[in-house]
Amino acid sequence: MHKEKRTCDELIKELSSKFDSLPENRQYWIGLAGGPGSGKSTVTGKLKAALGDKIDVIPMDGYHYYRSELDLMEDPIEAHERRGAPFTFNAEKLVEDLTRAHESGSGLFPGFDHSKCDPEERSVSLAPGKKIVIVEGNYLLLSESPWNLLLLDVFDEGWFLYVPLEECKRRVLKRHHQVMKMTREEAMWRVMTNDGPNAELVTNESIQNAHRVIEIQ
Repeated sequence: MHKEKRTCDELIKELSSKFDSLPENRQYWIGLAGGPGSGKSTVTGKLKAALGDKIDVIPMDGYHYYRSELDLMEDPIEAHERRGAPFTFNAEKLVEDLTRAHESGSGLFPGFDHSKCDPEERSVSLAPGKKIVIVEGNYLLLSESPWNLLLLDVFDEGWFLYVPLEECKRRVLKRHHQVMKMTREEAMWRVMTNDGPNAELVTNESIQNAHRVIEIQ
């Protein structure tokens, strides 16, 4: 595994240069994957703040199944407890929406309403025209279908945001405890039974499939 050590400022300069080199109306799509707690939203937020209209960011989180959909699964209790695992996302809809947007150059996508803990339809937009498009999420570089179609049909590049597994787990534990107001025991159980295994899956498969493995300095 070859890790590229980069600062956010270096990535900003690189993407700005990439934007400048694009022909008129050309879009360049990047799939940015990383485990829970790897800092995907933080990094893409900094890129968007610096690059403005040169970049659009589409989060994968809007493709969580609604809680009402989890209720209808074969094992609803497991589905709710494992929310955030690959099977709790509507991967087919994600791939369909991104493929269509890649072909047309524009689209509307769901975001995630954290106050309701459910998707919010049509809350994220991709404007047509010359653009860097970054899709960010845990499972964008997985090998299994339909996730693998993203690398085949949508992304010009797949990036993996590398953070050591133990650090990912530490960050998620802190977030559950301090932000989600779980007890420390509840947070540790959540990391052990869900976030930890998800992070291991993401890391093991994404590193193999990524065009670039990036460690933010």
